[in-house]
Amino acid sequence: MIVQIIIAGFSLGAIGSLHCVGMCGPLSLALPVHQFSPQKKILALLLYQFGRIFTYSFIGLILGVAGRRIYLSGLQQWFSVLSGIVVVALVAQYWVFKKSGQVFFLKGFYNYVQNAILFFLRSNKIINYFMLGAANGLLPCGMVYVAVAAALTTSSVFNSVVFMAFFGTGTLPAMLAVGYFGQFFTLSIRNHFKKALPVLATIIGVILILRGLNLAIPFISPALPHAPGQVVSCH
Repeated sequence: MIVQIIIAGFSLGAIGSLHCVGMCGPLSLALPVHQFSPQKKILALLLYQFGRIFTYSFIGLILGVAGRRIYLSGLQQWFSVLSGIVVVALVAQYWVFKKSGQVFFLKGFYNYVQNAILFFLRSNKIINYFMLGAANGLLPCGMVYVAVAAALTTSSVFNSVVFMAFFGTGTLPAMLAVGYFGQFFTLSIRNHFKKALPVLATIIGVILILRGLNLAIPFISPALPHAPGQVVSCH
């Protein structure tokens, strides 16, 4: 089971990193690392990416607690179907209105995160690149929303953390490349990558729906474990 979680999380991150290059690429390009030596530049970029992965893992911890409650209540199957429908509906909204969905009631929180990012960008301390990455992981992102929907369908807190951690790890190669070889990722290339998100999100949404249908198809729709029943007491 854990191997499937790792493969699913990493694959989603690796494929979704095309979108990350388009959306988060400008921030990576804005990182003030060009004045560093090659070794220190790599360290700063790694700290930034590890900060993102840390935030995704922490989100996975929170989602794991919520997902565990869903699992214990026996609603995991239907929640997977509902999550898939929501993801597909958000994609449909994107195609109709040409706007990516954002959690409107978190607008104030996102403003706070953006201010924190500006603060860390102005600092020359190497450790602040980790903090900058951690803050970046809190910004609204379509691929993170898809990963959240998938993580909520896991059956344990540990699985959720592992899924989100490997989702972040899957984005690592592409995002490191943008930070280090930024001049090669033109606006035209990044825009092409951004267009991949609706297709990817639709595929993940369909997979979530199929997963909830319990069709016993390996990797695509494996048989979901049933929530443990109540312990029978004879007293």
